[in-house]
Amino acid sequence: MKDDNGEPTDDLVLLIMDIAHKYQVKVTFHIEPYKGRDDLSMFNNIKYIVEKYGDHPAFYRYKTNTGLLHPLFYVYDSYLISPEMWARLLKDTGQHSIRNTPYDGIFIGLLVEEKHKTGILTAGFDGMYTYFATNGFSYGSSHRNWKSIKRFCDSKNLMFIPSVGPGYIDTSIRPWNFHNTRHRINGKYYETAFSAALEARTDIVSITSFNEWHEGTQIEKAVPKTSALNTYQDYLPHKPSIYLDITRKWAERFTKEREKWLI
Repeated sequence: MKDDNGEPTDDLVLLIMDIAHKYQVKVTFHIEPYKGRDDLSMFNNIKYIVEKYGDHPAFYRYKTNTGLLHPLFYVYDSYLISPEMWARLLKDTGQHSIRNTPYDGIFIGLLVEEKHKTGILTAGFDGMYTYFATNGFSYGSSHRNWKSIKRFCDSKNLMFIPSVGPGYIDTSIRPWNFHNTRHRINGKYYETAFSAALEARTDIVSITSFNEWHEGTQIEKAVPKTSALNTYQDYLPHKPSIYLDITRKWAERFTKEREKWLI
């Protein structure tokens, strides 16, 4: 496996999984668009991932209602491929069907626009996620829509995974994108998103965060920093671990509430 620059990544993935296992964290794969992504290439790539990493103790498997353990894959920008092509991979009758093979899994398509709900269903995905953690940026990322999306998914036996984040600001690299800035409000923005996901009684909550500090989505420990080009958002007046603490609090709350739902 190589990245866009042709550099090998297998050793890096295994290193990440080894460290994840050390801290009792599981790893799943977020599959982004790449040149030639279609049903056949996806089948081959999923096969490679399962054969290469599937036996690692940190490899995440989701327990289905039938008790089966399947790997879970997020598929970014899934709408770039037609539902008909996805169906060749994700439907039982598809030409390159992955269903009922050793490489079968839980495949989650990206919901951006409302019309994508039907496309994800037609394509044979097992669920949908929203990825963007900017409330109001898209239909899928808007908190006010999550309850209705969940109702749709429940009616079609699909999973719904809304995405939350601590805030967003990328104007240091995209000066024109100021309208999508979402201030942290001392953690309130993050907590409001978690609360909306909990109220929708979602199956899983994903956190859209990365150490791309120029987009302001980090939740790692942080202290104030100013460079020649940018002043990064910090967590003052709170302690450096505030967003990890918020994450832990809501993860525990979600787990307790989900146990009640399943009774």
